[in-house]
Amino acid sequence: MALDELKSALPDYAKDLKLNLGSVIGNSELPQQQLWGTVLATAIASRSAIVLRALEPEARENLSPEAYQAAKAAAAIMAMNNVYYRTRHLLSDPEYGNLRAGLRMNVIGNPGVDKTDFELWSLAVSAINGCGMCLDSHEQVLRKAGVERETVQEAFKIAAVVQAVAATLDAEAVLADA
Repeated sequence: MALDELKSALPDYAKDLKLNLGSVIGNSELPQQQLWGTVLATAIASRSAIVLRALEPEARENLSPEAYQAAKAAAAIMAMNNVYYRTRHLLSDPEYGNLRAGLRMNVIGNPGVDKTDFELWSLAVSAINGCGMCLDSHEQVLRKAGVERETVQEAFKIAAVVQAVAATLDAEAVLADA
């Protein structure tokens, strides 16, 4: 299922999502690698087979093999980090912040692509997974690297729309089976 098929699969009540999906992907000013890495990483983070099957082929087509793997790695590592750091932040006992994580995160230091791209993808996944600590951390790294707020916003707009499309289409699939 291509992007147009994904949009056409959205029900009438989700017309805004259909328009937004076309806008955030079709009219994005992000460079292709940043755009499609963000799309792929957020499609994975959405946990929707429908959305991932629809968006992955075009992402693969628009990404180098290294960027394709790095976008998947961003989704994978942030799936772990977002749970860990969100939980550490939400616990009222501040001593958890002093404990060593002891979790492997080597891909963050050597993602195989431009670090800025990987940080952007990690931020977008963190938006879906709702980890404020990770969002702040990745946003600060991006801003220190000279990335404009509008670019950061593009990434979390993509995350918001991909997640909303995933929730809507998955709900419709469940209701169709009922």
